[in-house]
This record gives sequence, C-alpha cells and structure tokens, in this order.
Amino acid sequence: MTHAHFLARRKRLLQTIGNGVAIIPTAPEVVRNRDAHFPFRFDSYFWYLSGFPEPEAVIVLLGAQGKQKAKSILFCREKHEEREIWDGYRYGPKAAKLAFGFDAAYSIEQLDQKLPELLVDRDSLWHAIGHDAEWDARIAKALNAVRAQTRAGKRAPRAIHDLRAELDSMRLIKDSAEAAIQQRAADIASAGHARAMHACRPGMAEYELEAELGYEFRKRGADAHAYTPIVAGGANACVLHYVENNKLLNNNTLVLIDAGCEVQGYAADITRTFPVNGRFTAAQKDVYEIVLAAQDAAFAVTAPGRHFMEGHDAAVRVLTQGLVDLKLLTGDVDNLIDKGDYKRFYMHRTGHWLGLDVHDAGEYKIGDDWTVLQPGITLTVEPGLYIRPAADIPEALAGIGIRIEDDVRVTETGCDIYTTAPKTVAEIEEVMRHD
Repeated sequence: MTHAHFLARRKRLLQTIGNGVAIIPTAPEVVRNRDAHFPFRFDSYFWYLSGFPEPEAVIVLLGAQGKQKAKSILFCREKHEEREIWDGYRYGPKAAKLAFGFDAAYSIEQLDQKLPELLVDRDSLWHAIGHDAEWDARIAKALNAVRAQTRAGKRAPRAIHDLRAELDSMRLIKDSAEAAIQQRAADIASAGHARAMHACRPGMAEYELEAELGYEFRKRGADAHAYTPIVAGGANACVLHYVENNKLLNNNTLVLIDAGCEVQGYAADITRTFPVNGRFTAAQKDVYEIVLAAQDAAFAVTAPGRHFMEGHDAAVRVLTQGLVDLKLLTGDVDNLIDKGDYKRFYMHRTGHWLGLDVHDAGEYKIGDDWTVLQPGITLTVEPGLYIRPAADIPEALAGIGIRIEDDVRVTETGCDIYTTAPKTVAEIEEVMRHD
C-alpha cells in the first residue's frame, strides 16, 4: 500500500529542512453535539505527506545529522480490540510503519515523552506556527524541556520556521498521482451536475437538486461534498455564498449550482447555471453567452508563463463589454474597468488554486508580482454576472445571477479542462429535455 508519491514528498521536505525537525499533526476529531462527532477529515498537510487516514496521528521528520540518515516517524493510535469493535479497524504503529513507508512508528501516547529527545541538537524546528494554540503550547513545552538540560550539553533548536510556506509551494504544483485523483473528482462532480440538470423541474425545492448531487457523488464513490453546496434559484444566485437551499424553483428563472465532491482528499469545484424549465429566455441567454465568452477568454491566457491575474483581467474585459451591450453600463470599456464600475455586477476574482483544499495552498503574489503559472498548477476559472433587482435594472434582467466554473490544470502549452458538465446553451437544453 506504500505510495511512492508520499515517500517522495517526505524526502523532498527532509532535504529542505537540513538537520532540522518538522512536526506535522493531523486534524483533531470535532464534536458536533453531545457525544456525536462531525465526520473526521484529516489535515491536508498531514495527508499530503502520508496518506494516513486515522485521527490522533503526527508525523515527525528528522533531517540528516552527521552519520544519522534522515528519518520519517509516525505516531499513531495503538491497536485496541474493544475500540475496534465500536469504531472499526486501526492500523497500530507496527502495521502503519509498513503500510505507509515510515522509518519508525510509535504509539501517540509516547509523543510528549519522545518529542524533547527528537529536538536535541537540531538547528531548526519546522511547524505550522500559530495554526493551533494547543500545538504551539505542546511544542513550547518540549522546547523548554530541552532548554532545561543546557548544562548537560543539550541544545534546543534556535530557529523556528513556519512549515506551511515550504509545503504550500510544494502543494501548488500537482504531481501525476494528484492529477489522476483530481480528474476522477472532476468526472464525478460533472456527472452530479448533469444529473441535477436532468432532474430539474419548476416547483421543485433547491434542496431536491442538492439531494440529486449528493446521490450521484456518493453513488460514484466520492467521499463527501468538498464544501457546502450552493443551489440558488432566481435572485438567490446574486448572493455569492447562498447555502440555505430551501426555496422553491420558479418557472422562467435560472438556478445556479456551485458544488463539488472530494475524492481521496482532493476537491472538484464546479458551477453551472441553467433554466429551471430547461429553456433559456432571450435575456437569460444574452447574459449567459457573455459569461461563457468571458470564461473562454480566461482559458486562453491560462498557460505557463502567464501570471495568475491575466485570466481575471481577460474575463473582466469581456464582461464589461457585455454589460455595455446589455445597456447596464455606459461609456468606454477601458474607463469603466479603470473606475471599477463593473464591480456592481462582478465582484469576485475569476479563480483560485484547487487541490486538497477547495481554496488550495499556494501564494497568489510574491512581493508585488502575481504568481506566474507553471505546468502542474490546478485552478478554477469562474467568471460571473450578478444583476440584483433595482430601480434602474430592466425587468427582463433583474435577478439574473450566472456563474460558470471549471477546474483546469496548467500544461506545457496551455491548460487542460478537467470538468465536463454540460455548459453551452445547446448542451444544457439537450440534457434537460424531458420528452
């Protein structure tokens, strides 16, 4: 079961930390209410380096030091027959060491005892400073235990680094194993959106479409929703993070669905907007085609050597021209962009990194410069227009909210689009036919 990509990531990080020590815990289990827990979801950094699925686990990486080779250690739960009867299988340290390719594994109960020993004579300590106050205190206690032995010749790490900066840059470029998982997540999420389109009828509730998505995701083997789905009928689509999903879907309106699934920790993130009754009105189609053209413009500049914001800038130009064509804005396009007048109808960026987190790790800007795209970077491309009802808005356009979002991977020559849910007007109307 040992996966070469997890071993390679640990090896790469070990080279970065020199003779330092890195500590990476998984996420804690979280109580939902009383004695019921939320479904456990591992910490993304921990998973990226291990693939180990259980709670109460910690990775400690020891860099090479003198004649000692670099070493990766896992602390995890012991085997426990009674708990396994109640909660299911546990690897235990012995099996986990073999299955996940660690050099050593110990009971999590031994961590606080062993941690000071592992810190002795290390130049640097690497962990997610400030992420978890309890872990900060736990590590500080171990450091102080080493410092208390100064007269015995033991030295504590003098430099403390935020491990996330190193891991974020690693996580930004996806390897081939990650690409395969992301494609599977995209395929499942795409099928979920197609199912919701086909099932949609006027008079249904938004939560009924949410149920169609969830069914398809789980039926095809996804682990869960990657985030709380948005199913927004009519003017609800003009609320960017609408998640109530409890209103009825009315004839002659649109419904916007922003939903994605998670597969082996990796998120898909898709938005589709379509007519509740299966046929776009003329006004809806006009706005839709503008957003679709804006997405195509962003795709065209999503390529190696281009910077992150070029896709946004390209989309904004098309959207602003479209708003002029719709007579929602008047004036010169360049001037309208410079003044930011388009932001009344388009107020978010055109994408974000995508991976183990739906808004994934990685810097968007280095100094004053936007991050330059490289092969292996995965991001969303998601322009939109949101025309909230107001006195100066024509009735045919009032309450139209449209976003179109796909997941793309930067390649050597441009980008590949992972997601395949129906998207053109013709494709959407075809999949929604009920005859």
